[in-house]
Amino acid sequence: MLLLTEDFCGVFHFYLRCVSVVISLLVQVQVDSRIWFKRFFYSKSMIKKKQFIFKVVRQDRQTKARVGILRTPHGVIHTPAFVPVGTLATVKTMTPEELTAMGTDVILANAYHLYLQPGDKIVKKLGGLHKMMQWDKPIITDSGGFQVFSLAKLNRVTDRGVEFQSHLDGSRHFLTPQKAIQIQQNLGADLIMSFDQCSLYPCSKKLAKEAMERTHKWAVLGKKTWQGNYRQMLFGVIQGGVFPDLRQESAKFITELDLPGIAIGGISVGETRKQMYQVLDVVGPFLPKSKPRHLLGVGSPVDLLESIARGMDTFDCVLPTRIARNGAVYTRSGRLNLRNCKFARDSGPIEKNCRCYTCRNFSRGYLRHLLVTKEILGVRLTTIHNLYFVLSLMRRTRAAIKQGKFSAFKRNFLKKFGRKDV
Repeated sequence: MLLLTEDFCGVFHFYLRCVSVVISLLVQVQVDSRIWFKRFFYSKSMIKKKQFIFKVVRQDRQTKARVGILRTPHGVIHTPAFVPVGTLATVKTMTPEELTAMGTDVILANAYHLYLQPGDKIVKKLGGLHKMMQWDKPIITDSGGFQVFSLAKLNRVTDRGVEFQSHLDGSRHFLTPQKAIQIQQNLGADLIMSFDQCSLYPCSKKLAKEAMERTHKWAVLGKKTWQGNYRQMLFGVIQGGVFPDLRQESAKFITELDLPGIAIGGISVGETRKQMYQVLDVVGPFLPKSKPRHLLGVGSPVDLLESIARGMDTFDCVLPTRIARNGAVYTRSGRLNLRNCKFARDSGPIEKNCRCYTCRNFSRGYLRHLLVTKEILGVRLTTIHNLYFVLSLMRRTRAAIKQGKFSAFKRNFLKKFGRKDV
């Protein structure tokens, strides 16, 4: 009987030890699984969300100008920043290496043009814009809204989208706000725009209001299509023409959508400079300070500085490259037309002390010769200079804001440059 009791006790203690070990293992597995779950899912989600970070690092005390850093999956954008336009996935006459060498942080490509040619699905098959064009820095795409309303032959505009004929071959297309986002997803840009209806100038208040309200509806639909896509940063677009009350209403609506970025459209479409600046003054108080602000279609030196003073961060425009192809170049003393006869025997550079490749190597006389004989090198060299000039202006502007000298810098630049730069 005693032996039986001792055997029973031994077995019982062994059983308890086994149960204890099993429980410890289960607890440890549960803890490890929770840690693994958090690391794999939660951290992965947080990493995705943190791929885009915008931070204001310096605010000017006298104006609304500010210096910021926008981090993207393809690098950092230092703001204020000018964005060279590469409509068809190329900045005309420029190579990616040349753009990088002159300090370009980001470029813009056009969704409308790339959708029609070569096609957004082809771009995706070729690895997206970054791989296709061998550009490893950030890319912005606009939604194509402006081009649809300015280039294409419109057939019908509804709250569902726009039916239009291609300006290339007359083919018919129907572009919806959802499709505009999908096209930009296929292109693979870092920063993308919601589909908007741009009310061209002049425009009645009734038409401007209809376009604004449609833009708001499309922004909601575009947001639903974009949500969950942490690889791209979506900007809502403020519209409303030159009417202050409409611009305020649009700024409030787009801001309340709580998208990562905010863009201002319908600017520089024929209105006066005074009207454009008034629009920026009206919408400025409604824009969140923590989000980047992009001004669509603005790029003259004067407008850049005036817009920066009103709190804008990034700007895209074809102006510097377009006028370069026509022989016009920027200098600190204003704009020059190198086709003029007076430059035929000019042995000096476009601008003394300019460190761009063109000014370090070629004379005004040689550049005029290239331009009047329609040599490709001529437009390449003027393009290099103009882009370098504007990008350098942005670098000096950022430095002035950091040093607390922006107002003086802006005043001195405009005094020497003048305001007739368009």
